[in-house]
Amino acid sequence: MNEQHNNQNGFIPVHGGYRNLRSYQKAEIIYDGTVYFCHKFLEKRDRTNDQMIQAARSGKQNIAEASMASATSKETEIKLTNVARASLEELLLDYQDFLRVRGLHEWEKHHRYVQRLRELNKIPDATYETFRKGIEHDDPEISANVLIGLIRVASYLLSHQLRYLEQQFLKEGGLRERMTRARIQARNNDRRDN
Repeated sequence: MNEQHNNQNGFIPVHGGYRNLRSYQKAEIIYDGTVYFCHKFLEKRDRTNDQMIQAARSGKQNIAEASMASATSKETEIKLTNVARASLEELLLDYQDFLRVRGLHEWEKHHRYVQRLRELNKIPDATYETFRKGIEHDDPEISANVLIGLIRVASYLLSHQLRYLEQQFLKEGGLRERMTRARIQARNNDRRDN
């Protein structure tokens, strides 16, 4: 269940709602796909297996945590959103390393499958099911490249999200500023009522 928290009469802004963020939706697909990929193509004892799954999990979880933290700390929201982006960058490098050390190729941006992946990424509310055929392909080159494409989209979305958060902070300020404005407004209301 996705719950947005909102205190209409107070200074704590709407927060939560991370499941509606496209960045979170992509990160969830990436996490599920990475779990599948690692179990299918990596040895269970390989340290990279755990590292890739943890990086994918960190990407997803930090988006959710940032969304919830936004209620009281824009700084924390921005930091955690950036941690999510950094975790996905780490995961991207792992997929690129996987391809390189095995003599497999990362698709060029004009590759026909990249074009198809772009089409799939335009589908509103795309889910794991949307990408299952590519993620769960028997060819590890195809599977890795589909996940690389998803990571690139999620990273792009997170970059835009960070710019939006920066502008929002400059426009609205942080918790202390909202608290001060709310207290001044409450005092002004008390004076008018008396």
